[in-house]
Amino acid sequence: MLILQTILIGVNAENRLQQGGSPIEVLIWMINQCIPVLKQASNLQEKQKKSLLPTHRRSENK
Repeated sequence: MLILQTILIGVNAENRLQQGGSPIEVLIWMINQCIPVLKQASNLQEKQKKSLLPTHRRSENK
């Protein structure tokens, strides 16, 4: 899902450039679009790490 979101951001950015958008404005737009995707990826990574920790270590990290 995250890969698909990233690809769609790139496609939308390309469309914006082809429609005459300023490269700087498109870059800023892309960064703003990617921040939530990166947060989602980070949250998923943290959840995966916590699920792999032994039970006694999970309680220490809370």
